[in-house]
Amino acid sequence: MSTLTRPAVQPSDRLRQVGVTLAELLCVVGTLVGVGVIGTRVEESSGGALAADATLLAPAGPAFTIWTPIYLGLAAYTVWQWLPEQATDRRHRAIGWLVAASMVLNAAWLLVTQQGWIWVSVLVMAGLVATLGVLVRRLEEVPSYGHVETVVVDGTFGLYLGWVAVAACANVTAAFVSSGVDPGGYAAQLVAVAVVAVAAGVGVLLARRLGGRWAVAGAMAWGLGWIAWGRVTDEPRSLLVGVAAVAAAVVVLGAAGRTHARLPD
Repeated sequence: MSTLTRPAVQPSDRLRQVGVTLAELLCVVGTLVGVGVIGTRVEESSGGALAADATLLAPAGPAFTIWTPIYLGLAAYTVWQWLPEQATDRRHRAIGWLVAASMVLNAAWLLVTQQGWIWVSVLVMAGLVATLGVLVRRLEEVPSYGHVETVVVDGTFGLYLGWVAVAACANVTAAFVSSGVDPGGYAAQLVAVAVVAVAAGVGVLLARRLGGRWAVAGAMAWGLGWIAWGRVTDEPRSLLVGVAAVAAAVVVLGAAGRTHARLPD
């Protein structure tokens, strides 16, 4: 968009940019708490309820490296939205406050788990999933206009949504188990398989509603894959849950592929 045709920057645009920046700073603080720099690491908080070996749906430790590209993407977005041509861009006007909300919720989740408020963390995670779902839906309604925009915006928030969709399942399971609701044995495995099936269904729904975004599907498959790996290499072991998680990952990727196949060239 040329300078002559670019809409004038409004006070609301500046307020949004500042809001995103402040939310990013809060997100950084929350991250420092969550990784143990100024707090207790997530896997050691809440009485260990969120550790990689705490439940049948806990992803193995390496799964959480996906936060690196997500956090780098959030930082890049914070800078990107300050560029002169981005201040009045339709996409940023549509998603800016949702971006800020997602980062505040991210920090809030890390802070409440520090307090051991596992059920509050479930509510925060639910809010985060809903926020990101609306955000990515708005990205679908206002298509990207360039490769950098696609990577910084669509890539970041696609990964973010896909990952937290799987993490939410693990979070809910951890909350039940930490509250003593655990049938144990084969019954627990069947419940875990049912939750994995729900995650696969969510992946199919997101593929249909969001144009088969590979970032979303890839992040979900990543999380499900590491759940599978955890169940066959670490405690609690369950080949059944491991196989179900792999099957769910295939279903999610397949749904994205089918959606793309139906899209017009």
